[in-house]
Amino acid sequence: MKSSSKNYDVIILGAGASGLLCAFTAAQRGRRVLVLEKANKIGKKILMSGGGRCNFTNHFVEADNFISANPHFCKAALKRYSQWDFIAMVERYGIEYEERLHSQLFCKNSAKEILAMLLEECESAGVEIKTDCEINTIKSLATNDSSDSNKNQTQHKHNRYRLNFTQASSKLSIECQSLVVATGALSIPSLGGSGIGYDIAKQFSLALTERQAGLVPFMFSDAMKLVCERLAGLALEVVVSCNGREFSENMLFTHRGISGPVILQISNYWSPGDEVAINLMPYLDAAKWLLEVKQQHGKSLLKTILGHKLSKTLVNELQTLWWAGSSNLALAEFNDKQLITIGEHINNWIVKPSATEGYRTAEVTLGGVDTDGISSKTMEVKQQAGLYFIGEVLDVTGHLGGYNFQWAWSSGYSAGLFV
Repeated sequence: MKSSSKNYDVIILGAGASGLLCAFTAAQRGRRVLVLEKANKIGKKILMSGGGRCNFTNHFVEADNFISANPHFCKAALKRYSQWDFIAMVERYGIEYEERLHSQLFCKNSAKEILAMLLEECESAGVEIKTDCEINTIKSLATNDSSDSNKNQTQHKHNRYRLNFTQASSKLSIECQSLVVATGALSIPSLGGSGIGYDIAKQFSLALTERQAGLVPFMFSDAMKLVCERLAGLALEVVVSCNGREFSENMLFTHRGISGPVILQISNYWSPGDEVAINLMPYLDAAKWLLEVKQQHGKSLLKTILGHKLSKTLVNELQTLWWAGSSNLALAEFNDKQLITIGEHINNWIVKPSATEGYRTAEVTLGGVDTDGISSKTMEVKQQAGLYFIGEVLDVTGHLGGYNFQWAWSSGYSAGLFV
């Protein structure tokens, strides 16, 4: 890649999904681009995503798949660079992929192919990438121009920003016309997650929305913790709801609480103190079914009947919770009201998590840089010419299923057209 220089048209902070897409998009326009990455390796989160297979997008992408204080903000970028655009690039590179549950698209072989594709695009376009870079200071250089989304940024010949950073033991100073913040967020710090993007936003007087871990497992501190410990490793398909949102997929019991795709989804809509409803038999009216079975198999034990629909170990835990005093009674000895109550519990098991596992295991960060201060067309800060924010650092969070990668591609591409 190009040799180092003190001046660039574009400097991008972060060599993740959004940063790399932005980098080669800008470089293909003839811009001289440098990417600075804090970690010692590029694209760590890409490589670990989807169990190493990278759930790179989804066949169906809509604004409703994203959470933001401004639900309309993501629309322009998603339209400008859609899932079909990224799929076309994947196919052009001959990367084999497959569609899984809920229209999620994964590499058949390895996430390494997605990263290699992005790096090849960067290489071909002449993008320079430096790793092990620690940003020390960012200074806005005095200019008289103001941000204008319709202005061709290539007309700006002066530098707007000076960055001082450390690479290994070397202290370097560089300048650029456009600065792109693609630093990610707080999730999974072991893969390079940090809050530096928020610090940069504060420096330039941008508002931040409240942040918390998203797409993250739940933990418990009450008796439910012991239940989960005993059931650790058990997975089953359920419907989970909280605060008016509902998702259907697998739930997994762990030694700390509950996880699995459906729990990660609903965690985006949970706040401390909220209850979560779990439907253990999502395709059956459990109360009605129990009353019918009572007429047909009245001599059977309730746990025996439920063992045909649910794991026996789970049924034993439910028995302790809901009918421990009647565990030896035949089904016919339960009155209808008792069976209706148990059925209602099965279809609407109310649990109250004490907390999530936090940023350590969270796949995303909810909240971020307030989009009110950002152009939805260009990703440029409205009141700060030449400064752009893309990807997870913004207050745009996707559901599980390839949506966060699609936001990275879309926002990165949008900025790449204008930097």
